[in-house]
Amino acid sequence: MSSLPLTGDDATLPFYVPLGDECEIFEQASRLGIAVLLKGPTGCGKTRFVEHMAARLGRPLFTVACHDDLTASDLTGRFLLRGDETVWADGPLTRAVREGGICYLDEVVEARKDVTVVLHPLTDDRRMLPLERTGERLKAPPNFMLVASYNPGYQNLTKTLKPSTRQRFLALELGFPPADVERRVIVGETGLDEAHAAQLVELAGRLRGLRDVDLEEGVSTRLLVYCARLMHAGVATAQALEAAIIQPLSDDDEVRAGVREAAQAILG
Repeated sequence: MSSLPLTGDDATLPFYVPLGDECEIFEQASRLGIAVLLKGPTGCGKTRFVEHMAARLGRPLFTVACHDDLTASDLTGRFLLRGDETVWADGPLTRAVREGGICYLDEVVEARKDVTVVLHPLTDDRRMLPLERTGERLKAPPNFMLVASYNPGYQNLTKTLKPSTRQRFLALELGFPPADVERRVIVGETGLDEAHAAQLVELAGRLRGLRDVDLEEGVSTRLLVYCARLMHAGVATAQALEAAIIQPLSDDDEVRAGVREAAQAILG
């Protein structure tokens, strides 16, 4: 069993409510030196989960938002001109290895292919980061951990993880929480009352049922939290829904009208 309390009630930590045994698996992966891959839709809480676990484990967290132009050098480091000198500057991955922290690669499939090559020596028994430009071979300390995430719903032939990379990680699938948990998350994150939080969760359930029919992707827990924050701050419900849910979900007038109608039926 995990030695960590697995609740979202510790006010000293980033708020997170476990959906299953993901906290325990993450802790054991950290103890055993195994990298973790998080899979799940946009806004379901992958980043918050990593922040929560980093705080629980007492590790520094280095987060990298991956994108098409991200290179291996962006992760490992590069030589920079400072005055009349050329000095080496560690990238976030190198810093995490040196300091014994967690390096989190958010949406790793968006990065260029040379990025995954750099990760391979860190995700097997070697746990080594070769820095070709400095000639160093950094041995990762026991408290270093590599975590990556992606959204399987947006995979295509040009943006996937090769099996040779994917099978170097333990994998945890995170999704949108059950209604009672999602309501608890909204209340805990925002202070919104239970009744309005329940209505937002009901709306989310209805809209997620429209995914692949009218909506490209269902409303995320993140957007529900944004809406709840606006409502708790005194913004009118209709305005909060429009800004935090209806407009972000779609640019199509007919789709937005349908979402607006659903929202009005539930929240008035």
